[in-house]
Amino acid sequence: MRRGPGPFDLAALSIGFAFLYLPIVILVVFSFNASKLVTVWGGFSLRWYEAVLGNRQLLDSAWVSLRVAFVTASTALVLGTMAGIVLVRIQRFPGKALFTGMVVAPLVMPEVITGLSLLLLFVSLDAPRGFWTVTIAHTTFATCYVAVVVQARLLTFDRSLEEAAMDLGAPPLRTFRLVTLPLIAPSLAGGWLLAFALSLDDLVIASFTTGPGATTLPMRIYSQARLGVTPEINAVCTILVALVTIVVLVISVIQKRRLARERTRPG
Repeated sequence: MRRGPGPFDLAALSIGFAFLYLPIVILVVFSFNASKLVTVWGGFSLRWYEAVLGNRQLLDSAWVSLRVAFVTASTALVLGTMAGIVLVRIQRFPGKALFTGMVVAPLVMPEVITGLSLLLLFVSLDAPRGFWTVTIAHTTFATCYVAVVVQARLLTFDRSLEEAAMDLGAPPLRTFRLVTLPLIAPSLAGGWLLAFALSLDDLVIASFTTGPGATTLPMRIYSQARLGVTPEINAVCTILVALVTIVVLVISVIQKRRLARERTRPG
């Protein structure tokens, strides 16, 4: 007979959730604060959301971050998928150890070192720093995360399905497009979302590689927070939390519907 969670388990779980989510709840609550003081409640108000919509600098920075994150995630998805396939499907080739190390190096390398190295690279190439240098820098470290996710899925992949398709006359490219890609699609979606979130959240590497007109939202928030946290910043962060929550809920609903269709599909 299975026992339910005990008092200690419930207490530990409550403390863990409070540690993770209580700061976010406080941030959301105080984003509706009418007072300019973030620690003093002055009543319910939407004035700071109106201020965000009228703050051109914040909106421009948010648009830059979204564009950088989208291009980064899409590019990292292609490069990371190819890297994951090479790591799993090609057992031996000259320089595989070096290639594997280069793929996983950004996972363990401090962001300060990565950002400084890329800055020195762009300076030596005399490349103007801006949108594309930030995108290249983000793609550099986001690709390894996609590669790890795709590699983990391919390691448990049933290759007999591909072999069956090729036995029936499908060429390798068509087999990959019609058999392999649909089966690893969840990992591809997860890798894309992970790369998108990492790029959207990055501050350190972007601060090294950015230039005029390419200030990302985390950089803008950090520069304003250094002068003091305002409810306007709380409102911006609340909007980001709401967007992430909506995306997670939509993906969860899509996955549940997909699983329900697979269960009801006749075998």
